[in-house]
Amino acid sequence: MTSTPPRHKNADSAQAAPSAPALWQQLEAVAQALHGILGGQSSKSVLAQVPQRLRPGVQALLFQVLRNLGRAQALQKQLVSRAPAPKVSALLSTALALAWDETHAPYPPFTLVNQAVEAAKHGAARAQSGFINACLRRFLRERDALVVATDSDPVAVWNHPAWWIARLKKDHPGDWQTILAANNAQPPMTLRVNAKKCTPTQYQSALEAMNLKALPVAECGLQLEQAAPVQELPHFEQGWASVQDAAAQVAAPLLLQGLEPLQGGALRVLDACAAPGGKTAHLLEHATAAGLQVTALEIDPERARRIGETLSRLDLQAQVLVADAGQPEAWFESQCGGQQFDAILLDAPCTASGIVRRQPDVRWLRRESDVAQLARIQSQLLDKLWPLLKPGGRMVYCTCSVFKAEGDTQVKAFLARNKTAISLPAPWHLIPGKSAKGDSVADNGLGDHDGFFYALLEKSR
Repeated sequence: MTSTPPRHKNADSAQAAPSAPALWQQLEAVAQALHGILGGQSSKSVLAQVPQRLRPGVQALLFQVLRNLGRAQALQKQLVSRAPAPKVSALLSTALALAWDETHAPYPPFTLVNQAVEAAKHGAARAQSGFINACLRRFLRERDALVVATDSDPVAVWNHPAWWIARLKKDHPGDWQTILAANNAQPPMTLRVNAKKCTPTQYQSALEAMNLKALPVAECGLQLEQAAPVQELPHFEQGWASVQDAAAQVAAPLLLQGLEPLQGGALRVLDACAAPGGKTAHLLEHATAAGLQVTALEIDPERARRIGETLSRLDLQAQVLVADAGQPEAWFESQCGGQQFDAILLDAPCTASGIVRRQPDVRWLRRESDVAQLARIQSQLLDKLWPLLKPGGRMVYCTCSVFKAEGDTQVKAFLARNKTAISLPAPWHLIPGKSAKGDSVADNGLGDHDGFFYALLEKSR
């Protein structure tokens, strides 16, 4: 039997307010959003369809539902003998996910049940409102026994698909529970201070002047004690700081530390999968007096536009190309003059298994087959981009994944087939809440960070 993970109070839970929309309206919208996610849409996509006045509360509730969906689905199986229609199931799951643990419920369970039944009467599950009412009233009467009956189900306990849990057990036998528990926690808000504008100490003082407490993390980061809207951060629009997890802040220093231009002048750096531009900006902020010439690639035009917006706010400049990093023959000669780069950052497409707490829909959207498919893309990108690196140059390969197929295994395979690649010291797998050496959070200079993988590769001369 799996041990029960620590339960975390969700700071993003919706709070009642006099002007807030009726709770049943929010629950109906959450159920519709959950139905869309279980049908393959992203949370970003389904939330964009929610009316603006409902969206903040719906997002908070939806994220809590997604973090408790495994338990909710297990409870639903205890309550009904046959799977109900998808939209009915989505509303039941919404109510059960929010109400099963009274200590962390955003509203009293009785209120949630009443409002879920009201949502059924007004929404797509109207014809089944009596059925929903009967299921949820039984849940209130038998809640403790029903929860105990689901405690032996790992999917209910950890709120991740069974294949995901099994993969983590295999990849990280000593840390799989830590990773899963971290995934179900509310993520911290971490800032990267723009070294071109001020120091972390100066920005920490500016935060404290606004009663915002923060602890130093990483090289130039600050982890807020309590999240705050970016509009309330000092000089945010003037580019003094950016929101970026501490683990993501490892990329730029790792790539640039001790690296000098091989032929004098500014370092030529390629950020191969650059959107939304956080790591591109950090590279430019981290640049020495010699400077950097950064080319940022992004295959999607809309996401490429976001890179430009990010750089504009920070008063930084880079060459932004709408191009496929996996097809350098289409842009390397024509847009970059065929001149090899001093350094390449490959933040490769991945399962995002390391940032599940920030994107709680990912665990329910991914399929086990996605891991191998994305690993093939990562392998192809490594092989395509390596020839663009000068001898003596360096590449950082990273993914926001804790799966070894996208990290440790991927890089070892690349080193085995490419004798010009030399592995240099790097963090490799960063476990959420732990350092690369497995130190506790209290001793971890990165603070409470996401899951990431980093390898640093040098090309032999």
